[in-house]
Amino acid sequence: MTATDAQAALEKTVADKKVVLIHYTLKDEEGELVDSSEGQEPLAYIHGIGNIVEGLENALAGKTVGEKLSVTVEPAEGYGEFDESLVQPVPREQFGEHEVTVGQQFHADTAVGPRIVTVMAIEGNDVIINANHELAGMELHFAVEVVDVRDATADELEHGHVHGPGCDH
Repeated sequence: MTATDAQAALEKTVADKKVVLIHYTLKDEEGELVDSSEGQEPLAYIHGIGNIVEGLENALAGKTVGEKLSVTVEPAEGYGEFDESLVQPVPREQFGEHEVTVGQQFHADTAVGPRIVTVMAIEGNDVIINANHELAGMELHFAVEVVDVRDATADELEHGHVHGPGCDH
């Protein structure tokens, strides 16, 4: 391998501050499909800044374009453990005139910042909400292919995300 070949290979290796494009399929611990990039553009993210779950990001470090891998991510390196304290009753009147149904999701301001909450149950005058991420407490199973790797631009690093079509920066 020549020095030029080695440099080219290094440029196509997943590392911090690189834009990485991946195709992926995500299944839950029961093997049910949760999400996939199949039939879509690959997911583009900046490696090393927390744009994707920690366990997947760690598994992708050092991989090169064309590599395929299967990754199991435990809750602690995924969407966290399920936190019972994030399931709580809220008085029905706090929802105003809005119809409230089980499974419905709302944006809520919480002590730890804005979150999406899911209505788990309606019990009398209380609406039981869950502020955990829908995948909290779950083992995640990814099938991933590294499609491309490039250096992130200064603007992308400053803004914390990949720029492309539809980006308003």
